[in-house]
Amino acid sequence: MTKWAKSLIRLSTYEVETLQKRLAEVVTRRTHVEMKIATLDAQYELECVNAANDPMLAHNLTAYKAGHKLRREGHQGELELVVQEEEGVRDQLSYAFEDLKKFEHVAELSQLRRIAAEKKVENAAMDEVALRLARQA
Repeated sequence: MTKWAKSLIRLSTYEVETLQKRLAEVVTRRTHVEMKIATLDAQYELECVNAANDPMLAHNLTAYKAGHKLRREGHQGELELVVQEEEGVRDQLSYAFEDLKKFEHVAELSQLRRIAAEKKVENAAMDEVALRLARQA
């Protein structure tokens, strides 16, 4: 394999690895935001159950509901941004994989052509030796 092909493959592999790390980080952030939303919803349900058992808490439930709605919308907006970022990183990773495979394919074809050329030279040399032996006999 030629030096330029090795270099391109190495660079492409590095890009793929970097994007995989970035994707892992984005997925972790998405999971974290989803957990925040789930926790908020669980807290809200707990407050609703407590309010059903205690009339004093039922009076404050409307304000709690409004606050819950605002916090949930904030986290939902953050989740949408993270999901969009994740889609972008996945697209970039897909293109990086395509580029890596192209470079590997070109390197493989280059290697096969080099081997074919070597075999052609070897066959020509063998033919020449066979002709010399036939002339001598």
